[in-house]
Amino acid sequence: MKKRLLTKYENNPVMCPAMMPETVLYTFNPGAIEHNGETIMVMDVTTLDDIHRLWIARSKDGVNFTADPTPAPWPAPDPIHPETCTYDPRITKIGDEYFLLYASDLNQNNVRVGIVKTKDFETFERVSIASEFGNRNGCLFPEKFDGLYCRFDRPFGNELEPCSMWVSFSPDLTFWGKSRPLMYKGKPWIDGFKMGAGAVPIKTDKGWLEIYHTVSQTCNGFIYRLKAALLSLDDPGEVIGYTKDFILWPEHDYEMKGRVMNVVFTCNALPQPDGTVRIYYGAADTNIGLATGRIDELVVACLENQ
Repeated sequence: MKKRLLTKYENNPVMCPAMMPETVLYTFNPGAIEHNGETIMVMDVTTLDDIHRLWIARSKDGVNFTADPTPAPWPAPDPIHPETCTYDPRITKIGDEYFLLYASDLNQNNVRVGIVKTKDFETFERVSIASEFGNRNGCLFPEKFDGLYCRFDRPFGNELEPCSMWVSFSPDLTFWGKSRPLMYKGKPWIDGFKMGAGAVPIKTDKGWLEIYHTVSQTCNGFIYRLKAALLSLDDPGEVIGYTKDFILWPEHDYEMKGRVMNVVFTCNALPQPDGTVRIYYGAADTNIGLATGRIDELVVACLENQ
């Protein structure tokens, strides 16, 4: 039997609606980061008015989480884009600041990439609404390229149409351009019906390791699963290789039954000092699970499919 590259925590889920301080519908798709001796998840939480809000949960051991009493104190909406839902944050640390790229939703499919920043996860400051309509899965690299910030994003025309991962560049986190699809062997890279960035990329000596989601169509709807890719250290838009096999997939009730069935989805991958990685993933848009693996094994699996 082929070895699994990611192992699920035996006591999953680590967060679910029943663990929240008030009645909510769903908890899912957290951004995550380590800050001041704590693991912090910034979760999607759907409240009883059916609005997605970002809510923080904190843990001293990376397993047992306690949610804050109230949602994150989000900045007032941009006046030209009065967002109604906020979800799917990716958290990147640069210097002493944490930048959150998230889906800023005006209404169904009128979504843009929003950016806020914080130093303490107690107060947040708006940076920009940083894309046109029809773009999300924004994910900021922790380093600049030729003096420019770089992010993954995913422009799309309609959620029911194929779409793939792109890179975009910016001098100031507000104005973005030089946008192009990721390339693999000289062609735009497509893996599945649609795909998008998951975690903030992890720098290794072989390339940037990216954990991403890929979506398959079936006669009964979509299935969301995770794979890994390795990108050039010098050119984040160049795919060196990616895993032939899925590295995480729905298989348990908490991943297969919920708001959206048959979904595992990540917005984070946290490298540990021992060479492992922790991934806190959304399960069926209802719960949050934990999976762990070794970074070097993920890199090798990507290089086997160059």
